[in-house]
Amino acid sequence: MFKRIKELLRVEETLRRKQGELTALEQKTADLQALYDNTVQDARLSLQGERDEVLEAAKREGDTALADAKQQADTIIREAQHKAETLLSQHGELVRVHEELERAVEKTAKELKKLEKDANKWKTEAVGIKTLLVRFPEAVNYSLIEKELAVLEESLGDGVLGLLTELHLHHKDSKQLKKDMTANQKELKKLLETYETRYTTKANKAIYQLMVIALQAELQNLLYTLNYTNVDKAVEQAKALIAKYTAICAAGNASILPTVTRFLTELEPLFLNAVQIEYSYYVQKELEKEEQRRIREQIRQEQEEQRILEQERKKIEKEEEKYLNEIQKNEELLRNESDSSKVAALEAKLAELNRQVQQLESKKEEIVKRANGKAGYVYVISNLGSFGEQMFKVGMTRRLNPQDRVDELGDASVPFKFDVHAMIFSEDAVGLEQKLHEILEDRRVNKINLRKEFFAIDVEELQQVVQDIDPAVEFTTTMMAGEYRQSLSLIQIA
Repeated sequence: MFKRIKELLRVEETLRRKQGELTALEQKTADLQALYDNTVQDARLSLQGERDEVLEAAKREGDTALADAKQQADTIIREAQHKAETLLSQHGELVRVHEELERAVEKTAKELKKLEKDANKWKTEAVGIKTLLVRFPEAVNYSLIEKELAVLEESLGDGVLGLLTELHLHHKDSKQLKKDMTANQKELKKLLETYETRYTTKANKAIYQLMVIALQAELQNLLYTLNYTNVDKAVEQAKALIAKYTAICAAGNASILPTVTRFLTELEPLFLNAVQIEYSYYVQKELEKEEQRRIREQIRQEQEEQRILEQERKKIEKEEEKYLNEIQKNEELLRNESDSSKVAALEAKLAELNRQVQQLESKKEEIVKRANGKAGYVYVISNLGSFGEQMFKVGMTRRLNPQDRVDELGDASVPFKFDVHAMIFSEDAVGLEQKLHEILEDRRVNKINLRKEFFAIDVEELQQVVQDIDPAVEFTTTMMAGEYRQSLSLIQIA
């Protein structure tokens, strides 16, 4: 019984919103729909004479109400179409607003036709319910209906503004980002509750709640599609989202426009902050990937340097073998020689050969030291023609001849050779390079790819940084840039 009463109540609410006010008769008939099934037969038997007259009166009232509602609906449709035609002349966002209004009008018209059909169906039944109302007014328990509606509203609670489906967002995978997003959500909830209390009518409050649900759903979808490369697009979409809802409200209910505009203005920075928090996850992941790439590149470079050192070692061993063979041969000659002048010459030659072998042994020891330790060179280089006056690369190599590494960098992917401003030998070249990078961190050009060891700094300032660490370092401030300057001269001559 109460199921049909609630159904009629919902229909009445819809008709009031879409068609205007229905007559007092339809309001009362909606409350008594369920009772009609149990009592209408008895009412018909006892009030047969009255039924025809009441039926005719109810029919007239219903027809009048429907005619008024239809006229109002036609007026609404005409006004909406007029607004839509006006919006068509506007640009950008207002064009999309017009399309949404057209769809709303079409939907309203369809719903109106359905409601008209339902109203015709219930019109006849309403006559009997009206008769019952007149005959037995005490049969309806209005207090019970109001109580059930209150219970229904309370059951929704705070969940009325929540999302039915929550997508997995990546800030939840980080403890700190999850904490940041929770703080942002608290501010958002506080804002929503503040503005909800400003709507005193149920209709305006319902509009506000629907708008909030839609906004949160669109924000969730925006965050779900976010990635490392499209944050700027996401920020623009968040701003466009706020602008779209402002435009919709401007074309709709003017009475709530000032409040909605203030609300959306305060909501925008919270939405943008949510985008940045979610984006921070992708930044962290990119930094982790870049660190892995840096480690792999460092391993690759170390392996390459080990290979070159091994080649140097083998080359020295071959050279050493030649000298040792020559020493053995000359020692044999010395043992068999009796001429004093020749003996003196052989002894001098042996001394020179032993000196050469000693130099080779020193080089071998240096190679072993480089291969097994942290010793090496930290270089400071620039490339005026490629990067300008205030761009320097600070790197490290274990090569016996560090200039070979600099030449490789100049041959790779830049049009001119690098100039060397400082070449610093250190027993802990890795630590020295790391220390310089830490001091110059705020000057680092590429904050993500740490393998790109370029820093934007004035040459005198860089000299001071280097010599603060090692005052004995020879630092050249002049950018020779020979190839670049010669190229400019040829261009000017041409």
